[in-house]
Amino acid sequence: MPGFDFTTDHVPPLPLDEAWAQAVARERFGLEVRARSLGSQQDANFLLTRHDDGEGGSPGQSGVVAVLKATNPSVSALEVEAHDEGADLLARRCPDLRVSTVLRDGDGTPLRQRVPTPHGEVTARLIRFLPGGTAVDRGHLHPSLVARMGEVAARVDLALQGWDHPGLQRVLEWDPQHALRAVELMAASLPADRRDAVLVTAREAWDRVTAVADQLPQQAVHLDLTDDNLVLEDPAAAAARGVPWAARTLDGLIDVSDLVRTWTVAELAITVSSLLHHDGVLHAGPSAVLPAVRAYHAVRPLSGAEVAALWPLVVLRAAVLVTSGSHQVEVDGANTYASSRLEENEWRIYEQATAVPVDVVTAVLQHALGVPAPSSSTATTTTAAGPGAPAAAEELVADLAGAVVLDLAWDSEALDGGAFLRPGLVAELAAAHLEQGARAVVTRWGEARLAGSPALSAAAPATVATGVEVWTARPLVLRAPWAGTLERTADGLVLTAGEHRLVLALEDPDPALLSETGAVTAGRALAELAAGERFAVQHLVGAGAGGGGAVPLLVTAAEAPGWLARTSDPAALLSLPAGPARPSAREAAHELLERRDAGVLAEVQEHYYSGAVEAPRIERGWRHHLATTDGRVLLDMLNNVTVAGHAHPRIAAAASRQLARLNTNSRFHYAGVVELSERLASLLPDPLDTVFLVNSGSEATDLAIRLATVATGRPDVVAVREAYHGWTFASDAVSTSVADNPAALETRPAWVHTVEAPNAYRGRYRAARGDDLGRYAADAVAAIDALAAAGTPPAGFIAEAFYGNAGGMPLPPGYLEAVYAAVRRHGGLAIADEVQVGYGRLGSTFWGFEQQGVVPDVVAVAKSVGNGHPVGAVITTREVAARYRDAGYFFASTGGSPVSCAVAMAVLDVLQGEQLQENARVVGARLKAGLAALAERHPLVGAVHGEGLYLGLELVRDRVTLEPAREETAALCDRLLDLGVVMQPTSDRQNVLKVKPPLCVDEAAVDFFVAAVDRALTEIA
Repeated sequence: MPGFDFTTDHVPPLPLDEAWAQAVARERFGLEVRARSLGSQQDANFLLTRHDDGEGGSPGQSGVVAVLKATNPSVSALEVEAHDEGADLLARRCPDLRVSTVLRDGDGTPLRQRVPTPHGEVTARLIRFLPGGTAVDRGHLHPSLVARMGEVAARVDLALQGWDHPGLQRVLEWDPQHALRAVELMAASLPADRRDAVLVTAREAWDRVTAVADQLPQQAVHLDLTDDNLVLEDPAAAAARGVPWAARTLDGLIDVSDLVRTWTVAELAITVSSLLHHDGVLHAGPSAVLPAVRAYHAVRPLSGAEVAALWPLVVLRAAVLVTSGSHQVEVDGANTYASSRLEENEWRIYEQATAVPVDVVTAVLQHALGVPAPSSSTATTTTAAGPGAPAAAEELVADLAGAVVLDLAWDSEALDGGAFLRPGLVAELAAAHLEQGARAVVTRWGEARLAGSPALSAAAPATVATGVEVWTARPLVLRAPWAGTLERTADGLVLTAGEHRLVLALEDPDPALLSETGAVTAGRALAELAAGERFAVQHLVGAGAGGGGAVPLLVTAAEAPGWLARTSDPAALLSLPAGPARPSAREAAHELLERRDAGVLAEVQEHYYSGAVEAPRIERGWRHHLATTDGRVLLDMLNNVTVAGHAHPRIAAAASRQLARLNTNSRFHYAGVVELSERLASLLPDPLDTVFLVNSGSEATDLAIRLATVATGRPDVVAVREAYHGWTFASDAVSTSVADNPAALETRPAWVHTVEAPNAYRGRYRAARGDDLGRYAADAVAAIDALAAAGTPPAGFIAEAFYGNAGGMPLPPGYLEAVYAAVRRHGGLAIADEVQVGYGRLGSTFWGFEQQGVVPDVVAVAKSVGNGHPVGAVITTREVAARYRDAGYFFASTGGSPVSCAVAMAVLDVLQGEQLQENARVVGARLKAGLAALAERHPLVGAVHGEGLYLGLELVRDRVTLEPAREETAALCDRLLDLGVVMQPTSDRQNVLKVKPPLCVDEAAVDFFVAAVDRALTEIA
């Protein structure tokens, strides 16, 4: 017998209450339980919990018995049987997925009964409850979770392949085979001001699907694998396996009530559509769903026809959602579940599904998957002339040969000195070339422009050119390159000929100098332009022609493959050679990353963003900004190496000037090595007056340790736990951070002795508990005394003067004074590792040790010394330096080379001349206050450590237990990249944001950063 048909069968509301559910559970299934309504659009669902579990019975409690599902009277018993058989099949074929199957009694009989109600007879079933919750209310979904949704959808489709049941023969409004009928039947319920738009988009999408429908395979599908039917791992079970709450993946699926036989690709379309209301997609656009599509394709490869149909099906699904939701609210106004879903989710899904033309998204998908368009598709291939181009009587402009072509990409020298941040740079460069005698200036089609890309932007900007802009030094006549139909627009002219469309954007054109509209012949004058006037040209082809809609002159890099598929390089129309064929900036970045990850570099040389988020390719910087090769400007809140900012012109000039003169090893006699040493010594208190120049922080700490062991004649060194000092033999030996080396403490050589990390926030002694923080120093002193008593007094004690690796944390007051005194009492030396904190980063002091009121015996410094150039130093007393002769001589080929010295002195000039230490104090205080205020709104914020521009934002899951929010911190950093901020975790627990930007960062930048963190915390919570 035929099943339900939404076009003829009535779907009555099912207003069953919790008292009804409790009575059915008791009378039909013998359960004394409490029922709580879960909401539904057409059915009635209740969570059943035991009475003795207290109020609420929230999902995930051990007292949950089952879900009672009352299926709408319009659904037949045969259809319910199909639901249950399908669920059982999925549970068998996907054993690692939890499935909400119907529960059974002792002899295997399904706990399912037909129950009369005032609204008709319903099927009541006890369904397995899956604890863990769903992702529907998560603001932002991490790309790894998005990918998992696509993977699960593919696995479900493979599991259902070949299975059928008579109960699947039904006509559902959710089945995309009937989507257009559903929209048209219920369109009257749509808001009047939106109705026509929904109908138009649904009909256009339907036409695209029907064009390939005969190539789409069909099978039984779940049809509702959405963000509220895919279940996250049970937190308790995940924790038992050592999987933290935030790292849970999807491992369950519920609600098989929409099982039907339809196009297989509909499964993915429905999964994808459910992603479109989440913050990440709203921010990034449809390209944000690519992880799901790629993951599905990797498990169940999509055909060309399925890829062509995918986004039209997403649009149809969105149209059905808003139409059905509006209809449901109209007939059942008391259904708050339906009304809230309509406003909060479904209209957002529709708006995102239709935000970008279908053919553009389809081309993006085809490009991402490497799947060509099906043979029956109208998709075109982009070429210089376009497909089937009409014969051109002459060029659009006949005298542009030899025009200057502007290079606006990341590697253009015209963008040096931060010029790329100037909003009017493109026009400025064009004007300069015209003034220098150029006949004309043109831009490049398909180029990812960095020029003019905005800074401090939470959204990826439009940077890829779909046409070219032209500036001319003389009056021009623009002529029709082919016969066609001419139209005027608000911006200029459009000439259409079959699959070709010439779009001319003109600046303030004189209407009297424009051609009349209508049919025009090839060579006909279209417009006359004055000297210096700018115009833009786009050559639209295939779907982009014949009224296919406007194409923006600049589009985002993520959507560029789709938009460029609608256009062709107009160079030939301008009597110019086509630009060289080359991969897009994004493709080139991906290819480079693949080469790196293939092993050309040792695998242990890690890079930022090596997980689900692909690392951006960064090849340019300016001050506190970093620029990607696809034209996005990012805020650098991480880079404690470039203390004076990226690409500082004074530092670059010093390096260039010295390279043009001399660069050699430091054994030669030249001024720089002396002058730099004098300047460094002058920055330190007496008796620190003797300098060794090296290449890096690792070398600096290594040498500092060697100085101590040689000067004292002893091998033993005391180091503080949770610290990082370098990768050379000695510096690695005293590095105790398990974040950098999980076996750090177990693999220390015998001559290294460690003391407790003086962490006032989460260590043994805590400020919040009122503990005596002086006990950290007392314990360290006792350890040093014990070593001496055992006959192994230490040669030295090494510590960061301001605890950096733990998250920018100050040492307890008096800590270094007490420990330095102890080590000196036994004849050892005090070593201050200032590699990260030195050079004014704290704002209030130039060196970290100054905050403790002490003077070390040896200071190691690097990073900031060269603003990223490899130069560092060790400064000590003349006496200690002289003892090094006992171990031979010291020499570093490039440590203190002429170029290194020139760079290092330029850095000092900039620090002083631009008052960067004072900027660190003022702007750092503003930044810390802004971050601290976030604690009022976000429970994850545990503390803000540090001072100046040496800060750490520590995230915890519980402010009492201080459970580290490691996974949330990683997700936060990934989301911040989406929002235009470079940030990474630090500390042994990887739950602290490493906030150490260049010291030139300004108030606008730190305000943007705080707002981005605020937003990201809201979305990932």
